[in-house]
Amino acid sequence: MEHKKVSVLGVTFDNKTKEAFLKELMARIDHKKKSFVVTANPEIVMYAKKDPNYMSLIKEADYVIADGIGIIKGSKMLGTPIVERVAGYDLMLALLDEANQQGSRVYLLGAKEDVLQSTVAKVKKLYPSINLVGSRNGYFDFSDSAVIEAVQATQPDIVFVAIGYPKQEQWIHQYMRTASTGLLMGVGGSFDVLSGKSKRAPKIFIKLNIEWLYRLIKQPFRIKRMMALPRFLREVKNEKKQVSKH
Repeated sequence: MEHKKVSVLGVTFDNKTKEAFLKELMARIDHKKKSFVVTANPEIVMYAKKDPNYMSLIKEADYVIADGIGIIKGSKMLGTPIVERVAGYDLMLALLDEANQQGSRVYLLGAKEDVLQSTVAKVKKLYPSINLVGSRNGYFDFSDSAVIEAVQATQPDIVFVAIGYPKQEQWIHQYMRTASTGLLMGVGGSFDVLSGKSKRAPKIFIKLNIEWLYRLIKQPFRIKRMMALPRFLREVKNEKKQVSKH
C-alpha cells in the first residue's frame, strides 16, 4: 500500500516522484494558488525536532519533499517507504525548465552578491524565455517587511529562496501571510551550484546516493553537520521501537 503522506520523526513528507511534484506545482502556478515548498533533509528534521516553532512552521507548508537519502532510509525503517529522493537542486532545475517553457515570472533571493549575479547570468543564458522579474542577495534584515513588499510587487510566479534553513523557511512563512499567489521554495546552497561556485557531485555519487560523501571529501569542515545523519537514524530506530511497543 502506498502512503500519500509519510511521517518521519514528526515531519510529514509528501510521497511522490519528482515528475508528480513538478506536474502539481506547475498546475498550482497556473491556477494562481500559493505554494510553500520545503525540501527537508535529516539535518532539517533534527532541527525541527528540537525547535517547536520551526516544526509548526514546516507543518504549514503545502509540500514537504524528501531531499536526502537519510529520509528515504528512515521511511523504509519505519515501514512506510517514500517512493524516491527528490533533491531540491534537481527540482529547482526542473521548475526553471518548466518556467522557461511557460515564460513564467521568476525571482531569485539569497546567496552572496557575487554568487547571485553569477546565478542571474546563468539563468538568463540557460533559460532565456523566463521572465526574471528581480533578484536580491541574502544579506538583509529579515524583519524588514519592505523586502517582502518589494518581492511581491514584481508579481512572481516562483521565488527561489537560497538563504539556508531555518531562515529561508521563516522568511517564506512571513511572505505567505500577505501573498496572494506564487510558489516559494527554500533551496539552500543551490545558487552556489547553479552559478558554478560549488561543484555538484559526479553522477556516480548521485546515482549511488552518496552525494553527502562527495561533499564531505571536498569540504571536511562539514563533518559536524554530517553527524546529524547518524543521530537522525538513531532517532528513527527509537521511534520504530516505540511504535512496535504500541
